[in-house]
Amino acid sequence: MASGEPRAKKLRLSEEKKQDKPAEKKTPEKKTPEKKSPGKKTSIKLGPNSLFGMGNPLLDISAVVDKDFLEKYGLKPNDQILAEDKHKALFEEIVKNFQVEYHAGGATQNSIKIAQWMIQEPHKVSTFFGCIGEDRFGEILKQKAEEAHVDAHYYEQTEEPTGTCAACITGDNRSLVANLAAANCYKKDKHLDLEKNWSLVEKAKVYYIAGFFLTVSLESILKVAKHAAENNKLFTMNLSAPFISQFFRDALMEVIPYVDVLFGNETEAAMFSKEQHFETEDIEEIAKKTQALPKVNMKRQRVVVFTQGKDLWCLWSLFNAVLLKIDHKDIVDTIGAGDAFVGGFLSELVQDKDLEDCVKAGHYAANVIIRQAGCTFPDKPDFH
Repeated sequence: MASGEPRAKKLRLSEEKKQDKPAEKKTPEKKTPEKKSPGKKTSIKLGPNSLFGMGNPLLDISAVVDKDFLEKYGLKPNDQILAEDKHKALFEEIVKNFQVEYHAGGATQNSIKIAQWMIQEPHKVSTFFGCIGEDRFGEILKQKAEEAHVDAHYYEQTEEPTGTCAACITGDNRSLVANLAAANCYKKDKHLDLEKNWSLVEKAKVYYIAGFFLTVSLESILKVAKHAAENNKLFTMNLSAPFISQFFRDALMEVIPYVDVLFGNETEAAMFSKEQHFETEDIEEIAKKTQALPKVNMKRQRVVVFTQGKDLWCLWSLFNAVLLKIDHKDIVDTIGAGDAFVGGFLSELVQDKDLEDCVKAGHYAANVIIRQAGCTFPDKPDFH
């Protein structure tokens, strides 16, 4: 899907980082072309629960709004924030005054379900943990997870209702206001630590957690991250929003040493650079400095993936790739575009694919999602 050839060699993330050594004499390998059937991808055989995600499950309430609505609640056209007291009336007003649609959401859950959609078979390759309320919205989320063939194991409680996220759409921008509610109530000791749940964590080989979950349960993230590092599995994370780097810097920096693949967009990268005193706004330099931060599992070189908005290309520390250009008239909205990129990337990563393939899949998924309302997709992908 990328136009233009990537300017570097392929690298498998499952390979250990090699130290510089004198060249050894080896029997020359036969360089026969790899045979791939048209329309098929060579991959390892996947089993259930190979990909694990943990985060904030939310019911998305999306609507096209006007600029006056954004100004009334102090919202930026393309941003994502946590709801404050001043936003309490927003959720009622958007339902009352605008035509709304409901979708199962939350950053991590979106990426996990998109990865499963890209993989298709077998079902339940993807696992998801998060907290919901024992209410109607919670039942909807459970139904949506089942329809997406994701093996969702929610911690259900009665203290708070299921979380919601208002997606305020203006043009091809979206401003997200999340009311975590139940999502903020996840408890490590009451869910993650349970043997039946932890056994699902142990089955996984790739882990993904969006930075938003740092506001909920740092101890849960660290337990999963340490397990990944100790067992040389892949732990991936997302910067998620500028406020995470700004206001949850200490928590983020506790997790960064365990991160094998870090995702983010250009605004998140800029804030991360500012908080880390990188003294640069150049996204390539930010990626390189981020890659060089301390790391626990030295068997893997950290990969940094920064997407760059409407220019539709991404950069990481190995090479650049240019995304398929999109005509703006084809964009329905950009809700979930970043989550979709990550989901596509993870769908190939969990199959031990090359980085080039991971990025192509991410590009494809993002291109599909921005042509849909909300983070939705057709029955089957058309990705080869």
